[in-house]
Amino acid sequence: MVGRSGGEPAGDARDPGRRYGPVEPVVQSGSAPAERFSLSDGTVFGIIASTTAPFCRTCDRSRLTADGTWLLCLYGENGLDLREALRDGSTDEAIAARIAASWGARTDRGAEERAHAPDRGALYQLESLRADPHREMHTRGG
Repeated sequence: MVGRSGGEPAGDARDPGRRYGPVEPVVQSGSAPAERFSLSDGTVFGIIASTTAPFCRTCDRSRLTADGTWLLCLYGENGLDLREALRDGSTDEAIAARIAASWGARTDRGAEERAHAPDRGALYQLESLRADPHREMHTRGG
C-alpha cells in the first residue's frame, strides 16, 4: 500500500509477513530518529517514520546548508544565517550564544503540521522550488 505522500506507511513497512520474512526490532539507545529492525539473515535496516509518526517534539536534529544557513527543522521555512556571523567577525562565544538561543526558541513542527494537512501532497511546488533553492531537500540534507 502506498501512502498519500507516495511513500509507504511505516506500519506497512514493518509488517512481518510481507516480503523478507520475520522482522525483529533492534534494541538501541540514544535519540536516533530511525527505528531499527533486523531480518533473519542479519540484514539491519531503519525506518524514519516522520511523515506517519512525527517526532517533532523530541527531535534533536538540525541541518547546516552549504551556504551557512542553519535549519532547525527539515521542513523549516527559515534558518539562522551563520555565514554572516562568521564573516562579520562575531566571536565564537557570540555565535554559540546565537545558536543556543535559536535552538531554545525553536517552534518548528513541520512533520506534525504535514501529518495533519488535509491534502498532503508535495512539500513544495516546482515554482516555489525555483524561487527558493533552500527548499530543495538535497540542499538541506533530507
